[in-house]
Amino acid sequence: MTTIHTTTSGSLPRTDALIAGNAARSFADDGFTLNTTPAFDRLVTAAVADVVARQRDAGITLLGDGEFGKAMSSAVDYGAWWSYSFQRVAGLELSEVDPFSQADVISSPGNVRLTSFANRRDRQRFPRVYSDPVEVGGVHTGRPATAFPSTTGPLAYTGQDAVAADIRNLQAALEPGEPGFLTAISPGSAARVWNDYYATEEEHIWAWADALRHEYKAITDAGLIVQIDDPSLAENWDQITPEPSVADYQAFTQIRIDALNHAIEGLPQERVRLHLCWGSWHGPHTTDIGLADILPVVLQARVGSLSFEAGNVRHEHEWAVWKDVQIPDGLVLVPGVVSHATNVVEHPDLVAQRIRRFTDAVGRDRVIASTDCGLGGRVHADIAWAKLRSLGEGARRA
Repeated sequence: MTTIHTTTSGSLPRTDALIAGNAARSFADDGFTLNTTPAFDRLVTAAVADVVARQRDAGITLLGDGEFGKAMSSAVDYGAWWSYSFQRVAGLELSEVDPFSQADVISSPGNVRLTSFANRRDRQRFPRVYSDPVEVGGVHTGRPATAFPSTTGPLAYTGQDAVAADIRNLQAALEPGEPGFLTAISPGSAARVWNDYYATEEEHIWAWADALRHEYKAITDAGLIVQIDDPSLAENWDQITPEPSVADYQAFTQIRIDALNHAIEGLPQERVRLHLCWGSWHGPHTTDIGLADILPVVLQARVGSLSFEAGNVRHEHEWAVWKDVQIPDGLVLVPGVVSHATNVVEHPDLVAQRIRRFTDAVGRDRVIASTDCGLGGRVHADIAWAKLRSLGEGARRA
């Protein structure tokens, strides 16, 4: 019988030592790049070895580094998925404008533009929910790692040493022949920093594609899978005021898929995984766009596998969409079957049921069971590891 493989979406809970070590690092002269030391590098190497071993013990078969090589940002460590790129790309400077403080923007038919994160339609609909701060999973994360920059000059990749360290740490932790993956931000999501240099939004996105291609290529050249994180594909919908037509949003998203395809051109397709989600924040999410409305564009991405939320209760019902979708030949589905969005640990039988929905639709050899999104910073570490054990056991039962 074919084994059902398992994986994660990247971020996993960091140890107290890693959090403290990150918080103790100093900033470089630019104000947002973090300096490193041999002692901290050794700490990361040991932490990656440990997190890979723990995944293996939990029944995870396609292993990641937990995003431990990426500096934490914001209030919790899940911010590393985006902010790490600020420290690996030239052409950025600290700015007083960030996705939460930028001015509100009103879109019009045929002219879709993103407004402030703080003016999301979900926030508009539930203002009291968002005005009541809550602690996320009891996670203690230390100080923020970086502030938001703006693009003020030509973008160029400078993260060669950093991605080489990520590769080296993960490969050292893997057993011979064991598959592994590293995460990297997509051009579309990276380009949500403020642009003060390029003439158009599209030029800005394509400049990010040219810069980030170096990171994607380094990872696939090393024989690893690169997971390209692009929550913007679904999440941007909620950040457009007023709600656009689906056709306008698809055209808006097409630019991001075209830039992604440019960035991965010539890379081995089977080593490229695209991750999409609806932002993964703990909120009502009643203004999310439906999966069926974005798949016509998303499925144009020339990737070997597609990771997406399918355990989140706002989107779990959308498994049925896959029964009617024309899936590109060879595309592997990586549905989330345990969720970052609840502290309740999924029963292995439920995990198995969720997996079988997808194996029945596309076949066992085209499904890898995963988490909905990163667990680091979303749930308590003990809950996260319980979820991964349930994922591993659920896949075995399936």
